[in-house]
Amino acid sequence: MSEKKGYLVEMRRISKNFGHVQALRQVDFTVGYAEVVGLLGDNGAGKSTLIKILTGLYPPDEGEIYFEGKRVHFSSPRQARDMGIETVYQDLALVELMSIARNFFLGREPIRQIGPFKFMDQRLMNTVTRDVLSEIGIKIRSPYESVSILSGGERQSIAIGRAIHFGVKLLILDEPTSALSIKEARKVLNYVEEAKKRGLSVIFITHNIYHVYPVADRFTILSHGRKIGDFRRDEITPEEISELIVGTVKE
Repeated sequence: MSEKKGYLVEMRRISKNFGHVQALRQVDFTVGYAEVVGLLGDNGAGKSTLIKILTGLYPPDEGEIYFEGKRVHFSSPRQARDMGIETVYQDLALVELMSIARNFFLGREPIRQIGPFKFMDQRLMNTVTRDVLSEIGIKIRSPYESVSILSGGERQSIAIGRAIHFGVKLLILDEPTSALSIKEARKVLNYVEEAKKRGLSVIFITHNIYHVYPVADRFTILSHGRKIGDFRRDEITPEEISELIVGTVKE
């Protein structure tokens, strides 16, 4: 795979106000091709607002957004998704009572036609789900099983596997390891590494540096709506990042 130049995502001078509250102030944020960026900061730092602007939930008050070198104006998350941006929120967009296969294809179900009638192709969905998840190292007992019986790490794996399979260019993970055991968190980090190997870029949002440090190429730190730093992993230790975050929170 040839290395692409420039940035997949470039957000320039992004500002956003909610009434008298300035949530973001002239923030620059970039994500390279096949790069994992840890977006860090304490609660209220502006991480979620920045991502909601990127994915079309909020319009910016100021600033410009470029995707694959072209200026974009996303007016809805659907538009961002159609361009190849997939967000996996902390509470996950999975339907508990549906099967793993149904959740894997949610909104993209294949259709089989018999005469004048159209049916959802359940057999194809089951086969593809099992094969794709197995290929990226995710083992499931049966694609017929309900998502409700899965652990938190397994649910995250389904969402990440889905993004890899459907050709997503940018995967945004919102606190994906916050409620997981150490063992389950490690599995999720393995899937993030697999996504990068397959050419995806990843934004990993967290307030805990130790959850993202092993897999991130770079870290962007926000505090009180401002960007206070942008570091490559070999430039800074987890402890130094923690001190930066704690120091700005105290100010």
